[in-house]
Amino acid sequence: MLNIFPPAGRVNAATFRGSHWLGAALLATTLLATSCSHDADPNLPVSPAAESYSADVATKWADAELKLIRTGTGFSAPVVSRALGYSGVALYEAVAPGIAGSQSLAGQLSALSTLPQIDASQRYNWAVAANAAEAAIIKSLFGNATAAQRSTIDSLETALNQPFTTDAGFDRSVQFGRAIAQAVFDWSRTDGGHEGYLSNQPAGYVPPTGVGMWVPANGTAAARALQPYWGQNRMFVPADAAMPMPALAYSYSTTPGSPYYTQVQEVYNTGRNLTPAQRTIALYWADGGQTITPPGHSISITGIVLRARQASLAQAAEAYARVGMAVADAFVGCWKCKYQFNWQRPITAIQGMIDPSWLPVIPTPPFPEFVSGHSSQSGAAAQVLEDLFGAQTPFVDNTHQARGVGYEPRPFASFAAFADEAAMSRLYGGIHFRSANEVGLIEGRKVGRNVSALHFRR
Repeated sequence: MLNIFPPAGRVNAATFRGSHWLGAALLATTLLATSCSHDADPNLPVSPAAESYSADVATKWADAELKLIRTGTGFSAPVVSRALGYSGVALYEAVAPGIAGSQSLAGQLSALSTLPQIDASQRYNWAVAANAAEAAIIKSLFGNATAAQRSTIDSLETALNQPFTTDAGFDRSVQFGRAIAQAVFDWSRTDGGHEGYLSNQPAGYVPPTGVGMWVPANGTAAARALQPYWGQNRMFVPADAAMPMPALAYSYSTTPGSPYYTQVQEVYNTGRNLTPAQRTIALYWADGGQTITPPGHSISITGIVLRARQASLAQAAEAYARVGMAVADAFVGCWKCKYQFNWQRPITAIQGMIDPSWLPVIPTPPFPEFVSGHSSQSGAAAQVLEDLFGAQTPFVDNTHQARGVGYEPRPFASFAAFADEAAMSRLYGGIHFRSANEVGLIEGRKVGRNVSALHFRR
């Protein structure tokens, strides 16, 4: 695999501007060489640092996971966010021993006390370890994948291993990566969301009734509440689980001029007078069924930035872990809020108060309104990405360019700009009130800050 970083001592600091990785990148090779001895043969070189590998293994597995999300069955946005969180943790832990000064997430994350350790006297290849970990964890998390999809996973693992099959420590690295994946998967099974792709809309859930409360669109199975118990799942970061619920800023009212009626009127008026640019935004960020979903979109953006920066494997592993955990915890917190307030959607309010024939631009999903899931996870992802790369990081989002007209790449001057646009898209699309988007961004950023406070370095 091509090493995209210059030799130690000639690192271009501009490559790292806006991130906290500069010191580790400069010292990684030297510190690892002095802290680890490897195979008994003294003529063998020490294991290359994780910083010396390109991000190829990480970004290609992220792409493969997004394809599984898009073509799979049962991977709703909450279920997707969970998978991205665990695959990110497995990736990071598989390469962490090769990062100078790294610290395991064991002991920091909820109910994760220990993980497999390397034999510090032996040689490892961190790209191989990462490859093995991702292949194994993704197979486990996508337990309902078809035989063809599982074959694709095997083929990618084989292809990414090809440059390294003769490396000393190859088998040992595979074994370590698989051990990490198994430990992370075993941990995942106890969080409340295990195999959530099999039970997205439980028939036994009965939504509460009352004025202003969410109601299913009709009596069909497709309209049943999606993941009504997801908010009870364990979060990755203990600080996220301790966050208080946000407050709903208004009460139900049909009186013109009241805070709630004003929100309803805004969605109605916006939908009736939607500009072409607003419609494009609504559709671009819809991220509904048979797409990579909102959390997948955030992971796609992460990959775009990593490729643009020619990131190392070490940087990519940390970025995917942080963003994956952020979107996962944002969805748990958001879903807890949704099913506590059980607030009705704009379509119900507008048809009942203003115009019985009104329809939103994008289909209304089957779960309560407050707060917005896309806004929450976008705020969380934006906060983490800002903390990693810098607040004023420009990028071009080409996530949907293969879909053709209306989905052309969109340039953003900052991560906050993408999060703000994603949040506003829900008002333009007619599926959220403004307050749900604004509060979602705020709550998501809180989650992101808690993820950023984790110690990836000693």
